[in-house]
Amino acid sequence: MGIFLKDINLKGKTALITGATKGLGRGAAIAIAEAGGNVIAIGRNQSELDTLKKEIKKFKVNYVSFNCDVNNYNQIKSFITKLKKLDILVNNAGTNIPEPFLNVKKSSMETLLNVNTKAVFNVAQLCANQIIKLKRKSGSIINISSIFGIVAGQKRTVYSMTKFGVEGLTKGMALDLAKYNIRVNSVCPNIVLTPRTRKYFADKKYNKYVKENTPINKLVTVSDVATSITFLASEAASMITGSSIIIDGGWTAK
Repeated sequence: MGIFLKDINLKGKTALITGATKGLGRGAAIAIAEAGGNVIAIGRNQSELDTLKKEIKKFKVNYVSFNCDVNNYNQIKSFITKLKKLDILVNNAGTNIPEPFLNVKKSSMETLLNVNTKAVFNVAQLCANQIIKLKRKSGSIINISSIFGIVAGQKRTVYSMTKFGVEGLTKGMALDLAKYNIRVNSVCPNIVLTPRTRKYFADKKYNKYVKENTPINKLVTVSDVATSITFLASEAASMITGSSIIIDGGWTAK
């Protein structure tokens, strides 16, 4: 490389990715492997974890999977505290239940808070402690947030509440973990075209709504987000912490 350009190279690094079986998590796992990083994939579908293994192995890196729900604290803790190598966390597992504010169900509230806030905090804390325990030279934690952690969205009041929380958590963690050389950032994508959201984009009105609110007038892809995640995980981003990369084609710039 030249004097200024730092290589995005994760060789020798080990990354744990939650929600790794689909969408952004799967994309992040593959991108990290492509950059030379070893992958620890956590998800709730063993067959999809096995399929991911076949893709990851193409890059000749180590792959470990763990079939677990991130809400199961004791199970997650038992797994993470036994890891022998850990440098990167992609804190991706999350969910959304779109409901208008006046009709938000208690069960929806609890699900979103448990997955998007409590589990995100718990996994981050466990991984940060393990990185420190293993005496790694540096660490990188990437929390997967959303543009709805930056701006509001209709029928997303609780989702926004949890993602605004992730943004605050990211900044607080960055300050507390800086002395351990652990960087903490978030990525805030627009509504991403994934297998899960494809059914929504099949609706012409929904598709039009997203594109009209995106000045670049195209949909965010998994690759767009995975590229930013891999950058933040690498030493090319060694002075970036407490920040959010907004991947929205200009949605929040309006």
